[in-house]
Amino acid sequence: MAMKPDRLEFFRFMLNQEINKLLSEAEKTVSEMTNGKDNYPDPNDRASLEADRNFELRIRDRERKLIAKMREAIQRIDNGTYGICEACGGEISEKRLMARPVTTLCIDCKTKQEKLEKMMGE
Repeated sequence: MAMKPDRLEFFRFMLNQEINKLLSEAEKTVSEMTNGKDNYPDPNDRASLEADRNFELRIRDRERKLIAKMREAIQRIDNGTYGICEACGGEISEKRLMARPVTTLCIDCKTKQEKLEKMMGE
């Protein structure tokens, strides 16, 4: 059974809101890092600042990847495949989509995938 249009629009709105929030955070980070006010003569202070910046950039990189997944989810809404498991073709529960709106696997297929990955890793 396909997801109702109003629910699809809800997920589209939610995904777009999250994308906009993450892009805003990224702009703030760039602005803070390029303001040029951070000039610490003490090497320890500079090292601490660099560590903080590296951490911040890693977070932004993860968010950039998440934004790409969110845009892919919106494309699936547009082409009518959102909420359909890529592996089995079954329905992904709305509860699962609420928890992870970018998911492409139902909980059963994701569980199987994780078990297989664990077996391959050991």
